[in-house]
Amino acid sequence: MMDASKELQVLLVDFLKQENAVSHHTWEFQTSSPVFRRGQVFHLRLVLNQPLQSYHELKLEFSTGPNPSIAKHTLVVLDPRTPSDHYNWQATLQNESGKEVTVAVTSTPNAILGKYQLHVKTGKHILKSEENILYLLFNPWCKEDTVFMPDEDERKEYILNDTGCHYVGVARSIKYKPWNFGQFEKNVLDCCISLLTESSLKPTDRRDPVLVCRAMSAMMSFEKGQGVLIGNWTGDYQGGTAPYKWTGSAPILQQYYSTKQAVRFGQCWVFAGILTTVLRALGIPARSVTAFDSAHDTEKNLTVDTYVNENGEKITNMSRDSVWNFHVWTDAWMKRLDLPKGYDGWQAVDATPQERSQGVFCCGPSPLTAIRKGDIFIVYDTRFVFSEVNGDRLIWLVKMVNGQEELHIISMETTSIGKNISTKAVGQDRRRDITYEYKYPEGSSEERQVMDHAFLLLSSEREHRRPVKENFLHMSVQSDDVLLGNPVNFTVILKRKTAALQNVNISGSFELQLYTGKKVAKLCDLNKTSQIQGQVSEVTLTLDSKTYINSLAILDDEPVIRGFIIAEIVESKEIMASEVFTSFQYPEFSIELPNTGRVGQLLVCNCIFRNTLAIPLTDVKFSLESLGISSLQTSDHGTVQPGETIQSQIKCTPIKTGPKKFIVKLSSKQVKEINAQKIVLITK
Repeated sequence: MMDASKELQVLLVDFLKQENAVSHHTWEFQTSSPVFRRGQVFHLRLVLNQPLQSYHELKLEFSTGPNPSIAKHTLVVLDPRTPSDHYNWQATLQNESGKEVTVAVTSTPNAILGKYQLHVKTGKHILKSEENILYLLFNPWCKEDTVFMPDEDERKEYILNDTGCHYVGVARSIKYKPWNFGQFEKNVLDCCISLLTESSLKPTDRRDPVLVCRAMSAMMSFEKGQGVLIGNWTGDYQGGTAPYKWTGSAPILQQYYSTKQAVRFGQCWVFAGILTTVLRALGIPARSVTAFDSAHDTEKNLTVDTYVNENGEKITNMSRDSVWNFHVWTDAWMKRLDLPKGYDGWQAVDATPQERSQGVFCCGPSPLTAIRKGDIFIVYDTRFVFSEVNGDRLIWLVKMVNGQEELHIISMETTSIGKNISTKAVGQDRRRDITYEYKYPEGSSEERQVMDHAFLLLSSEREHRRPVKENFLHMSVQSDDVLLGNPVNFTVILKRKTAALQNVNISGSFELQLYTGKKVAKLCDLNKTSQIQGQVSEVTLTLDSKTYINSLAILDDEPVIRGFIIAEIVESKEIMASEVFTSFQYPEFSIELPNTGRVGQLLVCNCIFRNTLAIPLTDVKFSLESLGISSLQTSDHGTVQPGETIQSQIKCTPIKTGPKKFIVKLSSKQVKEINAQKIVLITK
């Protein structure tokens, strides 16, 4: 029998730090556990009680999930002196120096994602320590990984970039909303790994980015006592944070991780922001995407039906479909080994809780290729995403005739859904239009063929055709963004087959609404009768600022003005209709920040704002946020009168090196947010 004093024992295990070129930036994560990507080599330093001999037993055991076993691939046992076969993890002795040995370990490119415990076994002795925990992530640098992304600039943008933006507003007036993704911030990766465990995923499911994306989509929203964020579109945000006030994902994920309580409140861009952060943290390339005039087709018939009364007011109980001014979701990059060839690449994943999918509020991943081709039954949820960016919009006029409701199609729009689909450009702070990745050009023969193909898959035909007009050819309404406090002009453009003199009745219904189409205040009805002559005519309706100004201060959201205009030729009784949205413009403000700063030294931001609006702004605040400082900094300024100029100094102390984006925001009761930003190089 061998003397126990001669038995080999491991006294200490160290995970050796590697350069970013080797580790693919995993050491940037602010977490106490070492982080590696699957298919990537990492090194262990083992401190032994004696030099390693040929007769000593030395085995490494990596385990994940409950009741780990080799059969379930949740337990990996490696002998660094015995080569493993090509399909398993590898471990080799790299260096032996006295009582220290270095072991190189390489996980497989399809290894299970998540938290692993390392045990080192030497004969009867097993070194178990809570410190020997590691996180294993997807690896877009590895060709054999299903999330492999070949372009280095794209990897920098979709994996490593921790700042970015969302695009919001209306289709013809797109606004830039800065967003800090913050995937490397303290406790963010710990939260993501915890979400994997909390989700419904089996450990073996965590190999597959398709299933991981689907589970994370579900975990972003709160349901049945589980989930990160509570959605709220009511306009009442007492007991939480108004969605527009969030400027980054990290505070939300950090709060959820520390409290295990759902965070209040979010809307679509917040859900997309945190999902993009989670996927980038886990190693799945991800981008935030906005579709303008995005449909929610509740009847799943690829048409969006809006019902209005004779005043142009939407009849809410009949109009079950809706069109949002914009909707934000996430695209994730991966191979689709579960599908036939041709569906790899970007996949739409939506974390906003809108519809249940297989009993759960989640959406996707849906291949952009399938959406573009109209293959609406390709998994997952392609029909739903297809209808968000496609579909014919029908406007029905509900008239009372002899006490009975009569329905008349007064407008059929084939190009109004899914406009200006946008994402941030790679390596640049500018908008990139990716509509072509989702659909063929509107009005093209390919686009109509795709719609016909989708209808065929639904085993249904298009029930409705564009109304035939004897005289009317086209009607549109134009309106520029309006400086808050000014009147709004709506120009109705009528195109006719004849140039003859005719009378036209124009009636417009105007309301203040949220980006989801929810009405928050009726503003007014405007009516006008004009004589028109020529094949193209214009009639202008003017909305006085008094109709909307008082409603803005009571809203804790960014509203738009919706106008629904009906035009009727008196002589022929022909009717056409059009809808228009107008957003508000705000004065800009300037910031002065140095180009460079140093860790631990005070940095001063000077903010200068002149209120060029015709109205006073109340409860004015400046705020400064950056991933380079420890916490949000604010400065209060009360009421700012028209024409008044204010200056503010916000002081902060950088805590991290590198180029850091500083986001400065001005907010008030009337103006919800104006943003300015600058990148400052922070050094030691």
